[in-house]
Amino acid sequence: MMGLSRDESGQGFGTTIRTHQVTISSFKIGKYEVTQAEWRSVMGDSLNLSLNEGCVKCPVEEVSWNDVQLFIRKLNAMTGRRYRLPTEAQWEFAARGGSKSKGYKYAGSDLADEVVFPQGAFTGKTHPVGGMRPNELGIYDMSGNVAEWCNDWFDPNSNPGAQTDPQGSASGFGHVIRGGSWGVNPSECQITSFRMAYPNDRNAHVGFRLVLIP
Repeated sequence: MMGLSRDESGQGFGTTIRTHQVTISSFKIGKYEVTQAEWRSVMGDSLNLSLNEGCVKCPVEEVSWNDVQLFIRKLNAMTGRRYRLPTEAQWEFAARGGSKSKGYKYAGSDLADEVVFPQGAFTGKTHPVGGMRPNELGIYDMSGNVAEWCNDWFDPNSNPGAQTDPQGSASGFGHVIRGGSWGVNPSECQITSFRMAYPNDRNAHVGFRLVLIP
């Protein structure tokens, strides 16, 4: 069941649409967010604008949705594989722990301190990936470090019923961002929190992880 139930209050910058049933085919998603070292291995120093520059094991940030698409095209050409951003449904399913979910508020725990680096309103910085407790699937940092771009266009009027492998709207004015980040309050790091940004927007609180297409 994706989204918020009617007895849950809104969290963070915004909240997902109301609960609806989603069926998702098997997929592979990154155990960690893409790091600065991984970004540079594909892009060189091009577009390396990370605020916490020099922490090669920290997630890359200050990358727009369009920057990420360029990274993906280059990565796919280098590896012969097919990577892309996760859909919002894939992201939430993974964050909730998939079929192993224990119904946690955050990805991997009900306690923010176990999965989110020490928080405070707009203080701190990113940390090396994998430094906190993983979720039920062994995935790290889906409630903290940086929020993450999804593939979907943002559609404020979306009101779906039951869906299978949803891809989001065919068009829109911005893309969905999911997950919490450094320097925000824990309430903004809950699994159900989301925001959106325009395709060229860059933000030190936003990075990404990848899905591998079979």
